[in-house]
Amino acid sequence: MTQVQISSDLQAERKRLDSFFQFGISVDCVVFGYDGQNLQVLLVERGVEPYAGFEAIPGDLVTLNEDITQASKRVLHDLTGLPDIYLEQINTFGAVHRHPIGRVVTVVYYALLDKNLYNPHPSSWASEAYWKNLDAIGEMAFDHRQILEAAMAHLHHKVQHQPIGFELLPEEFTLAQLQHLYETILNTAFDKGNFRKKMLSMNVLIPLDKTQKEVRHRPARLFRFDPKRYEQLVQKGFLFEL
Repeated sequence: MTQVQISSDLQAERKRLDSFFQFGISVDCVVFGYDGQNLQVLLVERGVEPYAGFEAIPGDLVTLNEDITQASKRVLHDLTGLPDIYLEQINTFGAVHRHPIGRVVTVVYYALLDKNLYNPHPSSWASEAYWKNLDAIGEMAFDHRQILEAAMAHLHHKVQHQPIGFELLPEEFTLAQLQHLYETILNTAFDKGNFRKKMLSMNVLIPLDKTQKEVRHRPARLFRFDPKRYEQLVQKGFLFEL
């Protein structure tokens, strides 16, 4: 085949595929935080149309020369000021009419943070950026309510099979704080004795020679999660199950 034929065939293929390149790709970042009492999510208020004034998950379009994972970090930082945090890709939403201006497929990422360490502030087109309790969220822009529910379902499953819940806690915590976190995420109640026995039997918690300070009740002992110990156990076939 000659170079002229190759060029002609390539042009024909480009023409055939032209309509497939007429829509955008965006990223949306569901960031969960925990304040010691409530599970919250990071939201922005849209300062532009469409859906101006509506609450939304931080998200925006991916530029033509941008890696999609890099885009997720850029968008989150641009809209909320959060630094380069770890984001995990969990889902894709591609309903034809999910965006009123044109076809947009969005790739969803999520993260877990101790929210006391992060103070968001709005920029770019976001007029507000804030943490909000999940049970206080009303109508949202686009299909963001559906995206949030999918991220919650992912969190519910993963928190029972991997020790990701520790990412929402301070480095040092009590067993009561740990139990309250899991009860909040899973919307259930655990027997105190059984929960503590289960957690301690996994051998992934390091008991510290410290207790709580400035509390009205009897100070409880503090613990720390041991990620190295957890990885060693995983190599031996250990399964984290709650």
